[in-house]
Amino acid sequence: MQSRSTAARIPRQEPENRTGDRGELPVPDRAPARVPGPTRPGLTGPGSTGPCPTGRDRGEPSWPPMSRRRAALFAGTFAVYLLVLAGVLLNTDLVDLDWSVRLLRPYERWPSLEPVLNAWVVVGQRGPSAIAAFAWLLWRARRLGRLRPLLVMGVALLLLNVTVGAVKIVTGRLGPHYAQYVGSPELFSGGTIFPSGHTANAVVTWGVLAYLAVRWRRTGAVIAAATACSIGLTTVYLGTHWVSDVLAGWAAGLLVLLSLPLLEPLVAVAEQRLHRRFAR
Repeated sequence: MQSRSTAARIPRQEPENRTGDRGELPVPDRAPARVPGPTRPGLTGPGSTGPCPTGRDRGEPSWPPMSRRRAALFAGTFAVYLLVLAGVLLNTDLVDLDWSVRLLRPYERWPSLEPVLNAWVVVGQRGPSAIAAFAWLLWRARRLGRLRPLLVMGVALLLLNVTVGAVKIVTGRLGPHYAQYVGSPELFSGGTIFPSGHTANAVVTWGVLAYLAVRWRRTGAVIAAATACSIGLTTVYLGTHWVSDVLAGWAAGLLVLLSLPLLEPLVAVAEQRLHRRFAR
């Protein structure tokens, strides 16, 4: 029988964690480490599937908050927009430029271009361009298993229609074919020509496709910019828009594109809610 002091000096041995009688090393009793990542609101706790896959994990670009460069570009574009608007409202030399091009009548000087450009201008119309864009985005959304491509385009077009539509109503400008007084800015006459919705729609529709691209984003941006520029100049050739309408349309569309990264949280929330509703 051992004494109490001797028994106190004997260290207490913990039971060995063996997997069998073959002398294998003990297996740690712990769960594998989880990769940290953003979680979806409302999906934590019991029944959660863990971190929500980021855009990069799904093959989609992850858009950071507006950088200084993007903010500077946004401010510069907005300044141009305001300058064009002020130039029209104050009947400056910009209106004289509008009338110089109007009286030049490009469609009469170069009539051979009219059939081609009449067909090309359809690329910038809201209906045909939206149908083509949404058809491709629907295919992309089904391939990715996400609604984000469709939601981004929907939010962009909604923002465009609200902002451009408001300025159209306020200015009430008439187009070149309906102008009443030579040299007049033709404002507050019930028109809806300023800024050019045709041009702004071309910027946003094809610009969003470049924004959502993964592999060919730079190439898509160049194609979108060339398309938007040509659509705007085509409307001037056909006499449906003043030069200042097109300048304002380019600026308005670019402002919408530059705002899209700031709207990504709204798109993410909408996507989650729609996913929950359709998953029931």
